[in-house]
Amino acid sequence: MTTTFGSLSRVPTYDALPGHRLVLGADAPLKLDCGIDLAPCTVAYQTYGQLNDARTNAVLVCHALTGDQYVAEDHPVTGKKGWWEMMVGPAKPIDTDRFFVICANVLGGCMGSSGPREIDPKTGKPYGLSFPVITVGDMVEAQLRVVRHLGIERLFAVIGGSMGAMQVLQWASRHPEKVFAAIPIAGAARHSAQNIAFHEVGRQAIMADPEWRGGDYLNQETNPTRGLAVARMAAHITYLSESALHRKFGRNLQDRQALSYGFEADFQVESYLRHQGITFVDRFDANSYLYITRAMDYFDLAAEHGGALANAFRGTTCRFCLISFTSDWLFPTSESRSIVHALNAVAADVSFVEIKSDKGHDAFLLDEPEFHAVLSGFIAGSAELAGLRR
Repeated sequence: MTTTFGSLSRVPTYDALPGHRLVLGADAPLKLDCGIDLAPCTVAYQTYGQLNDARTNAVLVCHALTGDQYVAEDHPVTGKKGWWEMMVGPAKPIDTDRFFVICANVLGGCMGSSGPREIDPKTGKPYGLSFPVITVGDMVEAQLRVVRHLGIERLFAVIGGSMGAMQVLQWASRHPEKVFAAIPIAGAARHSAQNIAFHEVGRQAIMADPEWRGGDYLNQETNPTRGLAVARMAAHITYLSESALHRKFGRNLQDRQALSYGFEADFQVESYLRHQGITFVDRFDANSYLYITRAMDYFDLAAEHGGALANAFRGTTCRFCLISFTSDWLFPTSESRSIVHALNAVAADVSFVEIKSDKGHDAFLLDEPEFHAVLSGFIAGSAELAGLRR
């Protein structure tokens, strides 16, 4: 059996993607952390629910590495349900009958926001590696432009898991006056050496694919699907836990009664990972993977504040709720505790909960009743304190 990988031919052009677009022209460029003024710059976003008359009920949801703006609706490329539909919607923890929810595709992404797939107006061709390197801070500044565009002075809450948690922390540090409640889930204040190492393996897999063509594959009408699929497979292992893998697959064979004594997918776990890789390349861009993983690697909130994490939150008026999961080894509970200690050092209003789960890092995306209950309780309590009545 030969594994066949897809292509980006299924991904529609930006104009064909459903949703909203904010285009920043030359008169309002986005100043990037690398020193470049990016213009034109597009931010693609979706909204759910209604903004109240006072414009005080907005919740910004920040997505993780491979997520996008389609948080609570069917995805236009895959047809699958929104990546957080169990959390966002009517009568759900982030109740769209009560809150106005915003989710933007991050800068550097490949679902409508400016990134390496977008056309460079100077050349009329996709940017590729000529697109400037971006940071989590740049992603937040792009989101801030959307918030301002919508006429919102202060967000009720900013929430996100994994890379989304990094964005939440960046919001709370850079723009504390614009956030009432900050909810970083399964995240960290900086990317660890281990996580940088995993990302480098993924990037090298992409760049080793002959079809990558030095990042110019779109102009040369090729696609490094095999490299991107391997990158996804390696990363997906880190999102799970050993117990979750054992519970789901163990050493069970895939569609056979005996070992093949070859290199096909003998085991169910092998078949599962191959499937993850194959389906991923149909909706994601290889260069975007390089750019977004690099942005995560660069994230170090303490380094931005003289090496002291507490300085990132000094004087903050945000209300924080940090959530971690016992089996998450990608962003372990110790990372959340270090943030809590920094917040305690500046007398911030902070709650912290470690959820017992064997589902690994991906637990925040899955059905975890205790997690949902904790989040619902914090949001409801914060809404009361903010004066948001039902």
